[in-house]
Order: sequence, then C-alpha cells, then structure tokens
Amino acid sequence: MKKGILVFVLILVGGAVLAQKGYRPKNLGGFDKKKYHFGFLLGFNSADVYIDRKAATQFQDSLLAVNSRNAPGFNLGIITSLNLTKNVSVRFLPTLSFEDRVLEYDFYANADSTTSFEKRIEFTYIDFPINFKFRTDRLNNVAPYVLFGGRFRLNLQSEKEVKNAIAEEIIVKAEREDFMMEFGGGMDFFLPYFKFGIELKMGVGIPNILVPEDTQFSAPLQGLRSRTFMVSFTFEG
Repeated sequence: MKKGILVFVLILVGGAVLAQKGYRPKNLGGFDKKKYHFGFLLGFNSADVYIDRKAATQFQDSLLAVNSRNAPGFNLGIITSLNLTKNVSVRFLPTLSFEDRVLEYDFYANADSTTSFEKRIEFTYIDFPINFKFRTDRLNNVAPYVLFGGRFRLNLQSEKEVKNAIAEEIIVKAEREDFMMEFGGGMDFFLPYFKFGIELKMGVGIPNILVPEDTQFSAPLQGLRSRTFMVSFTFEG
C-alpha cells in the first residue's frame, strides 16, 4: 500500500509538471459548462479493521495477540456528477465493492509454543457514496482535486445469521450495514473524447461492525471498525 501511494503521488506530480510545459489546445472545452456528467469507475482496494479489545474476558489469559492484515479487493461503480460551480461538484457513485479482512490470532498453547489462527471476513458491498469534489482551474488539460464525503454500505454476503456450531469452522461475524467517512484526492486528465481521472481515497468506518458472540475469537473483542484504501480510475463523458 505504501508503494502504491508513492506511485500515485509521483503520477500526480508528473501530471502537474507536464501540464505546465507550454501551451496546448484545451480538450473538451465545453466540459465545465455542462450541469451533469456521467461515467463509471474501476478501482482496487486494500481493507482492514481497527481492533478494540476488551479489558478482561474468559479467553484473555490465553489470547496473546490479535491483529488485522490488509487484504486486496476491487470496485466497480457508476458516476453521477452535479456541477455546483466550475470548481465544485457533488458526486453520487453507487458501487459494487468486493473486500476481505483478515484477523490473525495467537493463543497460548503451553510453555514452549503458541497456536495461531487466521479468520477471514468476506464482504460484498453495495455502496452509496456521496462526495464533494473541489477542483482547481485547469492547467491546460490537467486539474488536481480533493474530496470528502460519506458512504453507506450494505453487505450482501453477511454471515450474521450463521450458527457457529462447529468449533473448527467458527467465524467472526460482521453487521450487514456500515457507514464510512472518506477523504482523498486525485487528478483529472481531459482527453480528446472523455475525461480520465486517477483518485486515491481513504474510508474510515464509524459504527462498530462486530456481531458479539461468546466464542474464543469474538468474545475478546470489544469492537471492529472498518478501514479501506481505494485507488480508482474514472471515465466521464
């Protein structure tokens, strides 16, 4: 993820530098005069969770550590953009997001060894984000921007109702609904026939998505809050 962020920053800096090298005719000269724009996005994500452990549980003595590991996923979405001014727009981006989160547990086994478990929580979200986008004036055919907003999420793959009856197949359950605050930035490239954008965004979950259960994997946890990094490629006409 750190390497991906570095590449993203280099792309933005490189685009801004190239945009200022001499005059170029403006592509899509009437693009900013339109009230509405439509398009689609393709993206990749890396998701994990913030973990809040309980101070004391029946499994506290045996649980040595629990950590979250990033897992990759991807996003497909539709873009509807309303221009409030030349530089400010509101975007509604209904998106289908595939995300996994991995919890790693280390339990005390005996004086010389530990036992490790890996629990994967799978998500297939229908997302309903609303973002406010603040863009600079065009530098020839390039324009950087920042954004912030919120995202309501509905998990189509929720296992909340699954019965954890078999010890070897115990899962950590998550709530069906989630809500995230998100912020980020990117760069718009005005090409001859459409506008292409590269965007980096971070989403931080507000509610606790853990479904509490009396298992060795869920009982030691007070709560889980989602976190997602997203790199998106946008295409607007």
